Amino acid sequence: MGDSAPPRSGTDSVLRDFLRSEAAGGVLLMLAAALAMIVANSPLYDAYHHFLHEIDGPTLTRKLGPMTPHLWINDGLMAIFFLLVGLEIKREFIDGRLSTWERRRLPFIAAAAGMLVPALIYLFITRNNPELENGWAIPAATDIAFAIGVLALLGKRAPASLKLFLVTVAIVDDMGAVAIIAIAYTETLATIWLFMSAIVLGVMYVFNKSGVRSIPIYLIMAVVLWYCVLMSGVHATIAGVLAALTIPLDRTPGAPDAKDSPLHILEHAIHPWSAYLIIPVFGFANAGVSLEGMGTEQILAPLPLGIAAGLFLGKQLGIFGSVWIAVKTGYADKMGGASWTQIYGVSLLCGIGFTMSLFIGALAFPGNALLIDEAKIGVLLGSVLSAIVGFLLIRFAPNADKELETETGKTNTAEAAE
Repeated sequence: MGDSAPPRSGTDSVLRDFLRSEAAGGVLLMLAAALAMIVANSPLYDAYHHFLHEIDGPTLTRKLGPMTPHLWINDGLMAIFFLLVGLEIKREFIDGRLSTWERRRLPFIAAAAGMLVPALIYLFITRNNPELENGWAIPAATDIAFAIGVLALLGKRAPASLKLFLVTVAIVDDMGAVAIIAIAYTETLATIWLFMSAIVLGVMYVFNKSGVRSIPIYLIMAVVLWYCVLMSGVHATIAGVLAALTIPLDRTPGAPDAKDSPLHILEHAIHPWSAYLIIPVFGFANAGVSLEGMGTEQILAPLPLGIAAGLFLGKQLGIFGSVWIAVKTGYADKMGGASWTQIYGVSLLCGIGFTMSLFIGALAFPGNALLIDEAKIGVLLGSVLSAIVGFLLIRFAPNADKELETETGKTNTAEAAE
């Protein structure tokens, strides 16, 4: 018998499943968004709009009004997506690629710069329109499913280190987006319901510390937490992230993810539903915008232009610039097996802000259909442009070895000339 295989990291199988499902889910998301745009610009638009906004449920809060399919998707289904986000964040910080400060350096720097620069570009372009200031966070987010889907189309031309970098940056980016949603887009708070949310969360924490490992119990409490958070005035999807942080996790260093770990079990169970159903449904329900009557003047208005420029220019400048500075100053190591051109390409792919950007756009301009539609145009323009240019750049980029040979050759030529 040959030598046994080296031990795998505790998150190897989770990561493999994650990348596989996110890639396929990203392709489905692209198709769902394209279908939504086709329907919204066809005779079916009225039926599409009527279905999404038809009252079919009770009035849970005065803030939301009567429930509609659109609200059930954005405030209900997306809470499950955010539960998955929370599970991924906890796993990565406790037992994954973000478990040490050394591993966190580059993703944190890149994600922070990748959120700050797009917001600044947006605010600069919309500086003469005070009513648009609330949309500053729209271009700050990265859509991990869409971006991984594009990388999957590149096959072996995208080194594994690029995929890992994109995943870790997007996870840290998600943390920032969650904080923004909870803080920047919460106008009024119902103190009693906020207090009730804290009690439910506290009970879940005590369950964790007491050794309770029953997933159904945590899910029932998560639903109660969702309702309390919804009533409190904070966006209900935040309940998903908070609930995830209380789910027990078994550390698995040097081995595949533990079969009996509640967090691993729940993450594996939710991931296919999120990738193949929830995110595509969200994309179809939120990407459809009619272009009827829209000309260059409307498309290049401050709001869509600010969002598109923030996503396309801001992300690449912020992420690539911060990575280059961190590596050149010795603060962090360069990704192994990836050339600078490939790193620049994945920085462009981080400008695909689709899901989170659409989500934040709806929160930024509640009740203003015109501005929400303009925001959608900006998100679509910036995301599609980032996807195309990033794809082409990585597709035709030299690998790390060829890039090093080219740089060495130039250096030798320069030295010979001297």
